[in-house]
Amino acid sequence: MIMGNSQLTNYVGQSRLDLKPRIGWLILGIILIGANLRASLTSVGQLVAAIRDDLGISNTLAGVITTIPLLAFAFLSPFASNLARRFGMELTLLISLVILTIGIGVRSFVGKETLFIGTVLIGSSIAICNVLLPGLIKYNFMKKIGMMTGLYAVSMNLFGAVGSGISIPISSSLGLGWSGALGCWGLLSLLTIFIWLPQLQYQQKSGQVEKTREEVKAISLWRSELAWNVTLFMGFQSFIFYTVITWIPEILEEKGLNTHEAGWTLSLMQLAMLPVTFLVSILAGRLKSQRLLVAVSASLLIFGFAAIIYGDKLLMPLWMIIIGIGIGFAFSLAMMFFSLRTQNANEAAELSGMAQSLGYLLSAIGPVLFGWLHDITHNWTVSLLMLVFTSVIVLISGIGAAKNEYVPIKGSSLKSL
Repeated sequence: MIMGNSQLTNYVGQSRLDLKPRIGWLILGIILIGANLRASLTSVGQLVAAIRDDLGISNTLAGVITTIPLLAFAFLSPFASNLARRFGMELTLLISLVILTIGIGVRSFVGKETLFIGTVLIGSSIAICNVLLPGLIKYNFMKKIGMMTGLYAVSMNLFGAVGSGISIPISSSLGLGWSGALGCWGLLSLLTIFIWLPQLQYQQKSGQVEKTREEVKAISLWRSELAWNVTLFMGFQSFIFYTVITWIPEILEEKGLNTHEAGWTLSLMQLAMLPVTFLVSILAGRLKSQRLLVAVSASLLIFGFAAIIYGDKLLMPLWMIIIGIGIGFAFSLAMMFFSLRTQNANEAAELSGMAQSLGYLLSAIGPVLFGWLHDITHNWTVSLLMLVFTSVIVLISGIGAAKNEYVPIKGSSLKSL
């Protein structure tokens, strides 16, 4: 039986009152979960050569280390919302954090098998958290979606930047090796588990809102042009980010930077994303249509990649900052579209699952295609032009995703949950 409008209003109003005692811990928990979503992945890029040489694996197998998490995102994202409905969002997130911590520990043992097993566990746990956070925010912070999305996105990108920048210093300067540099992120996930534990006492209250399929009408995503635009926008902006994270350091080294300088230049790009990520999330939440923001994002990306090809090498840090701002715009919009194009937390999780599943499948192709183009052309120009073309696709799909509409629902419309 579906609740009437007055019942829903009273129930949701009561849930917001119940939220007040835990609001501080909830916000801190969301920020810390966001911090775990990239650091354990971006920290790998600068250490791939050391891992390859230490374990005696091929370049192809070494490249798989960064591809596995993206494939996990692609294949597990569709199941995240079902897990949340069955076990509750808070408990599902907690279990994912535990698996993440175990995965980081297993990956840190020096061995080929443990390296890949740990990477699979890490990718699987992050996939679930990626999907559920937008729905969690939409349910608990209906009037502050932009601010809360901005907070966890900033946390994600900040720790992602730190992960890229400190991997080599921890590995070499502190003498911990690549295993120690990767393993230190287990401390962050362990802290997050303890901060998140108090949320379990609110588990049943949150679950009551979305406890059965009958109470929430099915979303017709696969036939929705809007949902496909959100998915393509999510996928191609992610395609760009992970390709840049994987290959830009090597491009920078070929242009004269040493390993440390290339790592910190990549971190500079990610640091440039931080203020933009927060501000764009808030601004997007206040606009009925986000098309202007999409246009700014795509323009910055096109200009930045073109500048790397044809611009002054001495201005490379500036070009990377421009690209970072463009990626920050696109990433914020992608996260906001899950909430802005849906009417309740269940729909947000469903759209997030579809967009991240297919989107990360697309992004997994990016680094491989970029490297293949370099192998057959023996230069980076064609590969970088591919990113210019991808930025045009981001513009086209983003214009469609920015419409002031909601994804369609089969049957009668249920306006709020």
